[in-house]
Amino acid sequence: MRHYNDDWINEWCQENGWTDVFMEPLNQYWAFPPGAVMPEPIPQKILRLIKAEKGLCAEERVWVSVAVAATAVGVTLSYFMQSPMPVVLAFAFGAIAVAKLDME
Repeated sequence: MRHYNDDWINEWCQENGWTDVFMEPLNQYWAFPPGAVMPEPIPQKILRLIKAEKGLCAEERVWVSVAVAATAVGVTLSYFMQSPMPVVLAFAFGAIAVAKLDME
């Protein structure tokens, strides 16, 4: 899952003079710092500041919304069916969603 919007990273790079941004798998962003001849990874501290400022990206919002909807449906079905299984399934999906939202 991508935890950062490319526009956020590009915006930060333009403001700070970094050029030629590219992303490797697992949300590792690389760019050329000002005056450098080799690309360097954008520091994790900077990525976390960007994340704290901008919040959730679109993909993360979808996962959170679906997890909340699944929980609501599970609770409703459990009440009407008088069975705990829908809540158990909603809990399992919520656990998967939380694991996908984890950045490390």
